Amino acid sequence: MSNLKNKKVNSYTKVFALLLLSVFVLASCQQSNTAEQQEPQYYTLPEVTPKYDSETVTDFNSRVATNDTNRYEGLVIPDEPLLSQPEQLPSALFYDSGISIPYPEDGVKGVYLTAENVANEEYFNYIIDYINETELNAVVIDFKDDWGNVIPPIETDNEYVQQNVIGSVDYAEVLGVLEENEIYPIARITTFKDNLLAEARPDLSFEDSTTGETWTDGNGSKFINPFSQEAWDYVLTIAEEAAKMGFKDIQFDYIRFPEGFETFHTQLEYKVGEYSVFESDNPEEQGYERVAAINDFLTYADNRLTPYGVNISADIFGYTAIAGDAPDVRGIGQNFTQMAERVDVVSSMIYPSHWTSGFFGFDVPDYYPYEFTNTYIQEELYVLGPVQNNVVSRPWLQDFTMFMEYGPTEVQGQINALAENGIHEYLLWNAAGEYTTGVDYAPDVETAQVTE
Repeated sequence: MSNLKNKKVNSYTKVFALLLLSVFVLASCQQSNTAEQQEPQYYTLPEVTPKYDSETVTDFNSRVATNDTNRYEGLVIPDEPLLSQPEQLPSALFYDSGISIPYPEDGVKGVYLTAENVANEEYFNYIIDYINETELNAVVIDFKDDWGNVIPPIETDNEYVQQNVIGSVDYAEVLGVLEENEIYPIARITTFKDNLLAEARPDLSFEDSTTGETWTDGNGSKFINPFSQEAWDYVLTIAEEAAKMGFKDIQFDYIRFPEGFETFHTQLEYKVGEYSVFESDNPEEQGYERVAAINDFLTYADNRLTPYGVNISADIFGYTAIAGDAPDVRGIGQNFTQMAERVDVVSSMIYPSHWTSGFFGFDVPDYYPYEFTNTYIQEELYVLGPVQNNVVSRPWLQDFTMFMEYGPTEVQGQINALAENGIHEYLLWNAAGEYTTGVDYAPDVETAQVTE
């Protein structure tokens, strides 16, 4: 009896399961048929129109380039940084080049040396002895020269850098000598003036639209395009090698567009890339795209070079500090205060011989090395006043003759003018590396303004 009962239960169970499956199948089919029969529904989206016209957008981008965006539509952004970096980070965080040369306690007081100067054993020994006998304590040495040659032997995967390495001087050996004598080494990198790369890569340069050839200035110099990140990477690949080798300061020279660029740029073909958003048809707002490019390069360089623990310095026309936001300054992309916010050191080229008649009321500025330098540096300090970055002013001074013969008195006058205004760092320029003797490089004068 029990077996029969179990069979009936099993039969009922199977029937129930079949019925349940049929229900699911029917429901699924009905759902499928419903889906097939449903027509798609279309919705009309609201029309989206830009809130700002193109002129307003260009104006805003121009103000971004000039750091003038702290107030916009009632929004006030504080000028003070929310976070601050410690004055000194642990050395373990940085690349160890094996060369240990401390920053001079009394400030950098240096001279410029060419590769030929350093390669000349007799001269090099002389200049080392001369520095040791005086208050000088630093040298600026060409690492990438004005033509685009990379002076020392280096290893790199960049084929264009490889092509331009001449390997004429072993800077690793030179740095060993500088370390023994505690002479602070600065690597001069000629940045955007570069005949070699411009010739090898015309697409990274400027094309003369009348000839179809790579543009050349009146002195036969060619430039690479500061708008190009590939050009940036090329330069910084070289700068990184200088840092790895043991140089403590990477100095970017010719960190600009060609002089007078604002007057002839329409005659050239070149890529602007993402900086086109800064371009304007308004003559009063032209050139901010160049300013933005130079500023961005310095920020990018800082990010690339931070792991090496080096200082970054920039050579800047002294005129840039005085002219501010003038069209010819925007033409080359240099804005003094904005560049000062992005580097450790600004080196303005003061050279009295390079200023035209009438500046600061001097008929021939070259005849007044002390007076002119004194007037200029007061103007620079005023311009640097609002800069929040703890930047060092380390000007280039004139130790060469152009209109009037420069000797100990003229060189001393410039150094005294800086010291009287609280500036105790400077670099002396002589293209041949021949420097005036009989100069007190650290004069004991009362300072009218003391800088930190």
